[in-house]
Amino acid sequence: MWKSNTLVIMKRSDDNHQDTTDDMSRSKKMKMAEPLKISTLVTPIVHEIKDNTKNTLFSQYELKIRPYIDLIDSLRSLGVDQDLALPSIAVIGDQSSGKSSVLEALSGVSLPRGSGIVTRCPLELKMKKTKEWQPWKGKLKYKDIEIDLHDPSFVEQEISNAQNVITGSAVGISEELISLNVESPEVPNLTLIDLPGIARVAVGNQPKDIGEQIKRLIQKFIKKQETINLVVVPSNVDIATTEALKMAKEFDPTGQRTLGILTKPDLVDKGNEENIVDIVRNLVIEMKKGYMIVKCRSQQDIKEKRTLAEAIKKEHEFFDDHPYFRPLLDDKKATIPLLAEKLTNELVDHIIQSLPTLQSRTEVKLHSTAVELKKYGNSVPDTNEKKLCFLVEKLQEYYDVISNIIKGEETIENEESRVITTVRKMFADWKNLLDTKYFKLGNNLWYEIESSIERYRGKELPGFVNYATFEIFVKNRIDNLEEPSLDILRKVTELMRSAFTKTAKAHFENFPNLLRAIKSLIEDNLRKEFQEAEKILCSQFKMEKILFSQDEIYSNVFDNVKKQQKFGSFGSSDVSVMKEHMSSYFKIASDRLANQIPLIIQYYIVHQYGSELQKKILQLIQGNKNLEELLEENKDVAEKRNRLRKRLERLNKAQEHLNKFSV
Repeated sequence: MWKSNTLVIMKRSDDNHQDTTDDMSRSKKMKMAEPLKISTLVTPIVHEIKDNTKNTLFSQYELKIRPYIDLIDSLRSLGVDQDLALPSIAVIGDQSSGKSSVLEALSGVSLPRGSGIVTRCPLELKMKKTKEWQPWKGKLKYKDIEIDLHDPSFVEQEISNAQNVITGSAVGISEELISLNVESPEVPNLTLIDLPGIARVAVGNQPKDIGEQIKRLIQKFIKKQETINLVVVPSNVDIATTEALKMAKEFDPTGQRTLGILTKPDLVDKGNEENIVDIVRNLVIEMKKGYMIVKCRSQQDIKEKRTLAEAIKKEHEFFDDHPYFRPLLDDKKATIPLLAEKLTNELVDHIIQSLPTLQSRTEVKLHSTAVELKKYGNSVPDTNEKKLCFLVEKLQEYYDVISNIIKGEETIENEESRVITTVRKMFADWKNLLDTKYFKLGNNLWYEIESSIERYRGKELPGFVNYATFEIFVKNRIDNLEEPSLDILRKVTELMRSAFTKTAKAHFENFPNLLRAIKSLIEDNLRKEFQEAEKILCSQFKMEKILFSQDEIYSNVFDNVKKQQKFGSFGSSDVSVMKEHMSSYFKIASDRLANQIPLIIQYYIVHQYGSELQKKILQLIQGNKNLEELLEENKDVAEKRNRLRKRLERLNKAQEHLNKFSV
């Protein structure tokens, strides 16, 4: 198209000047026509097409790449990285590895430099490529501080100031993140997290364990499967001995998510160049993502105030002219611009692969957070009127639970039993105790009875029961039963105390004063009802020592016992008769006590206690008295609820962002 247009222009020029330029050669006429027509017609078309092509490519690039990086940046801005691991690139390296120089070359801004530990906080470096006519913009965030930047020359000092504010000294490190946003036509679409350089030995006032502190901080990032590890290694050291690569291999043994960056290629010893080429070509220490090699500004370049743009140009010339490293440039394994392109593609691919898992984990975390938040209930309202309603609602919920416990209708979980079910089992054990131990007539008893009959026999004829002997044996058995009955009373009391206290803690643990008030009511009322029940039980056993049964009842039981008894040759007839009477009375007393003792305990310790406790609870909500005190919330609980609410809010927003991406 370009050639045909040019020819048309030239032909028209020949036609217009044919009569006056016959003595001129065609070549000369062409030379005269070309500057005039090409410059005025062709060049604007060329520029327009080039600009349109560039804009189209830029738009396509923005459509493909930028949304994914923006998604993760937005999730990180929401604070989702507190809850879930997000796809990221973490930059690690030993001290003086050239890490800061690489980041400077990528971002176009100077970062803090110097000896010792320069990076003292994780630095999140978010770069966004803008259109050519848009100005450079920056924003620094840390703690609750935001600083808008309009000149890249201020970045270095502002980061140093931020680190001083966070760490409080020039020797310490912190896990608190500093975020730097850079928008410029000269940067890639990329987000990196710069971590402190690995120190081997503490220097000066540095803590003795500074090396371990830095390693723990680095491990926090690189151990996550969602993190791409960017390991920066100087070309003039043995790569196998670098601490950064060792750490990366520890958490990524197969090198699936590790990319190696070799720096300072100009310092490689002569004769070692081929070894460096082998490393970059992934032939020495293999990693799935391979290696890149770059040459950044040297300290001399900085002293000479060489710009980053000049440094990138100089870098290209270095590799282009190098006899060993030139092939690496051809293979797109060298220079900062090619590194930026590779990192952007790696990050976007990593994000795309991670999205399904991230979405799934977000849903799980949302659900667990909502469940946990529900346990903490609503926060206390502001006005007294609403506070009173809030207290009434809380107490009513507890009141209803108490009612359900008394009725045996409370909700239970897993393999738990209802309170009344457990109480009934205790009463069944009581009945079994009566039948199998205290009212069981064993062989030893007959020797005692026979001996007593001989000692205490009066004027009665053979075959008649000695009532004194009968009464002594019955009363002894009744005496032995009082303590076991009191033991059941204590067990049921403790069961009720435990049930009501456990329920109170579940309902009021966020409100210490209210919980104390409820527990006080539980103890006071339980003590009162226990004493009443204890008194009635003791009276019951005093009455049981008065041997009594309705004649008709006793006669019926006695007749049945006689029919059931099978007597052998053992003992005399007097003993046999005594056995029949004792078996009959023990049957009556056992049935009576098996019912009466549980009735007394159940009345006082379950029903009466529960009812009185409900009345006392309702008295707590009479007016606004002590309202503020009762509803004073546990500070830790309030903070925990607020944290959960914020987490729920950011996870909901995160889910909204994630749902927009079809993976």
